[in-house]
Amino acid sequence: MKSILAALAVAGALDAGAQHTLTQGRPWSDVSSSTEGASVIRGAVDINAPQKLVWQVMNDCRAAQRMITTMTSCKTLDGDMRQGWDVREQITRGNMFVPTIRNVVRNDYQPYSLIRFHRVGGDLRIEEGEWRLQPLNGGAGTRVIYTNRVAANISAPSFLVRAGLKADTAKVLGSLRRETLAAVAHATG
Repeated sequence: MKSILAALAVAGALDAGAQHTLTQGRPWSDVSSSTEGASVIRGAVDINAPQKLVWQVMNDCRAAQRMITTMTSCKTLDGDMRQGWDVREQITRGNMFVPTIRNVVRNDYQPYSLIRFHRVGGDLRIEEGEWRLQPLNGGAGTRVIYTNRVAANISAPSFLVRAGLKADTAKVLGSLRRETLAAVAHATG
């Protein structure tokens, strides 16, 4: 698995177009085809909050349900983040084109900087990736970089699936920023 994650990290390097989008204050996302019918999702967002606060929001299941509007359930099944890992189940509501999906992943944590995850059960065929949190502006801000290789049994044309993944990734990253900034305002207000 480490070689796949290393390849994803290289694929996740931000080019000039991504950098430009981020400097304009917008989330960036891209999706490309991979092997085994999978897609590689890459995304990034800059958040005007320290890594620790972004981390806390990212790992709060209640916040996840606000960030991913189709999520109906998020819960920890095993492990403990403080011990460096956990197994989480997330269920997202389907629609006419995408079925309801139960996803079970193992997360391995390096507090405030890295979350690596991979599929251990559920409906997806493939899911493996990472979230990287990098300090910006001397630690006052955080750049979140997301990379995921994912495949599901969906009978929609692959170009439509990739377009949906790209739009959804940017939306979730924007929601992560919104939720984090709301937590900042609550903490200082």
